[in-house]
Amino acid sequence: MKFLPAFCLSVLSAVAADGPKQSIEKLDPALDALIASDAKIETVSNGGYSWSEGPVWYKGRIVFSDVPNNVAYQWIEGDAMASVFLKPSGTDEASANQGSNGLAVDGQGRMLLCQHGTRRVARLGGDGKFEPLATKNHEGVRFNSPNDLCVAKDGSVYFTDPPYGIPKGEKAETPYHGVYKLSTDGKVSLVS
Repeated sequence: MKFLPAFCLSVLSAVAADGPKQSIEKLDPALDALIASDAKIETVSNGGYSWSEGPVWYKGRIVFSDVPNNVAYQWIEGDAMASVFLKPSGTDEASANQGSNGLAVDGQGRMLLCQHGTRRVARLGGDGKFEPLATKNHEGVRFNSPNDLCVAKDGSVYFTDPPYGIPKGEKAETPYHGVYKLSTDGKVSLVS
């Protein structure tokens, strides 16, 4: 299961490849246990994305972010192409250009999103609204632009916070680009 995100990313990357012959580059022989060497690569989108990120398997579909367009797309097996899953995906305004980036699913099957524009980590609620999980770091200041995340077995969420997604006109409130841990009790701590 730990290879699924890498496989999803390779499928999305294959979308841009021209020509009929496509292949999966395996960097670890352990991948053979999950994906046949002659596995068929399907094009699930015809492109048109500005910056695709964060593929995750969520409730029977692949979901991925198109960060600058503030949209998350989905592909469901049997569909000819990907379609809109969530718009807006990162900021609260559909017209803003800072959508979700990294995506993950927690142990309860809920989608977690790193959101550049709102500078937070959020959870997608059952009503389709965002529930902020982490908006400030361990020093009580806003994050730069949470980017990628993963969920540990104990339910803790680890995420990166680089500076390059800060919305135009806003300034970084923290001078470093950290890796953070969001514990299940809501406490945020700096890991690195």
